[in-house]
Amino acid sequence: MSAWLPTAPCTPRACVETTTAARAVPRAVLRLTGVALLLLAGLALSPLGARVPANAVRRWCRWIVRAAGVRVRITGGPVPAGGVLLVANHISWLDVPLLAAVRPARMLAKTEVRHWPVAGALAARGGTLFIDRDRLRALPDTVARIAGALREGTAVAAFPEGSTWCGRAQGPFRRAVFQAALDAGAPVQPVRIAYRLDPGTASTAPAFVGDDTLLASVWRVATARGLVAEVEVRPAIPPRGVPDRRALARAAQQHTAPFPARPHAVLMA
Repeated sequence: MSAWLPTAPCTPRACVETTTAARAVPRAVLRLTGVALLLLAGLALSPLGARVPANAVRRWCRWIVRAAGVRVRITGGPVPAGGVLLVANHISWLDVPLLAAVRPARMLAKTEVRHWPVAGALAARGGTLFIDRDRLRALPDTVARIAGALREGTAVAAFPEGSTWCGRAQGPFRRAVFQAALDAGAPVQPVRIAYRLDPGTASTAPAFVGDDTLLASVWRVATARGLVAEVEVRPAIPPRGVPDRRALARAAQQHTAPFPARPHAVLMA
């Protein structure tokens, strides 16, 4: 099995809460319409590239999550300027706009994402670094491309688990992406993501795991009520003083472990 193809034990049947109720359908349709309109607006503006202000991108990403019916709480920071590797635990498709709400970055994503409707085109135009996870020989080239982007002062965002988990547990961080940070002399910015139901109960409804389909996961989020995404920007890890990528991956993973308790947070619209 390829090093890019880790698996998680989480499955929709065993780990994920169901949310669908007949009375939730009209609300879900309105939410998904809002998400679709925002994605189409982003697609229309994507040819402008870097000319779109970073603050506008951050707000747009928050609006996407909010349009899906999920409130956003972001704490911690700030994120270092210049080239930085953002890494986070991976639970849901919502994680992508949440990371971009912290700081817009070139995403590291599997090649399959390129073929997703609307979102795939947005990812490609946004400079996403696509990984062919079936080709282990492509790994050194991928690491070199990430390091090159970091040296140019670009932020790169990745989910080093390589697979989504339900949020109750976490997979080990793969080390290759951290080699790129070491090669470029760039800091690593850990970000911890969790999903809860008010007033603070952990929720697995947003999880996108196992043989779940994207459509089923999106519908589950849209029909849920009271979902909150909690995003904590942890202290950045400088590249100096870290002996190797194994130690760097371990340090980043410790910063993104599941929340021990609900932190004080500021609610972002």
